[in-house]
Amino acid sequence: MARGLGKGIGALFPTETLEELHNEDTIEKIELQKLVVNPFQPRKTFDDEAIEELAQSIVEHGIIQPIVVRKKGKKFEIVVGERRFRAAKLANIQEIPAIVRDMTEEQMMEVAILENLQREDLTPIEEAEAYQSLIEKLNFTQEELAKRLGKSRPHITNHMRLLQLPEDVRSLVNDGTLSMGHGRTLLGLKNKRKISEVAQKVIKLSLNVRQLEALIKQYNEEVSRETEKPVKKDIFVQAKETQLREYFGTNVQIKKSKNKGKIEIEFYSEDDLERILEILQLEQE
Repeated sequence: MARGLGKGIGALFPTETLEELHNEDTIEKIELQKLVVNPFQPRKTFDDEAIEELAQSIVEHGIIQPIVVRKKGKKFEIVVGERRFRAAKLANIQEIPAIVRDMTEEQMMEVAILENLQREDLTPIEEAEAYQSLIEKLNFTQEELAKRLGKSRPHITNHMRLLQLPEDVRSLVNDGTLSMGHGRTLLGLKNKRKISEVAQKVIKLSLNVRQLEALIKQYNEEVSRETEKPVKKDIFVQAKETQLREYFGTNVQIKKSKNKGKIEIEFYSEDDLERILEILQLEQE
């Protein structure tokens, strides 16, 4: 894992790869009781079954790949290898092989987050929080982050939009009860106070994303009727609205009058607006 990880991070931070650090450092044994988890670990959930399987492998074969840590007072913070640490504890191992690195908190966060992002098995919420941490703590813009990670700007923005969901709904996306598609669609509700209520209805009725879109359309039409005179839309307009909602990942309405019409595309933040403009291939002047 270290070689592949070093290569991946090297593409982003070419002067500080883990592979290069491995070539210079020695492996030492560290007592598990002296280890503490990485405060910048983006992964909030761990597969218990996978940890148990890894623990059994450790019992049979030992720990083949050392973890990476940094000294913090009398303890050691885990930079890379928390799964191995958890499995070693489960296997009642007293010591674990480790490489001790002198790292700043910024370097530690970069490596921890990027290592997990490259695994591509973070939940959508964990991935969104990882992007937010890199942006807030390392002062990246979304565009800079997209280039450094080899991701598209809309990919990052669409994930980060999930953080606008209420905490209870984020938890449902995080544990897989709701999909990322469900989460993004729920953000199209005009009445944001109903998001949690509608999320529970999705679970109760086992609605897929397309069914949820239809439900949200009903809710939004109810909100519209409270503020303006309802206008019946023909089937063609309704179909185009659905097509545009899917394309832009947000609520879109087509409004027609006798001699003209307009298309309204909703956005919820400056980043969301930039995402939509990017889709339209426009540049802000």
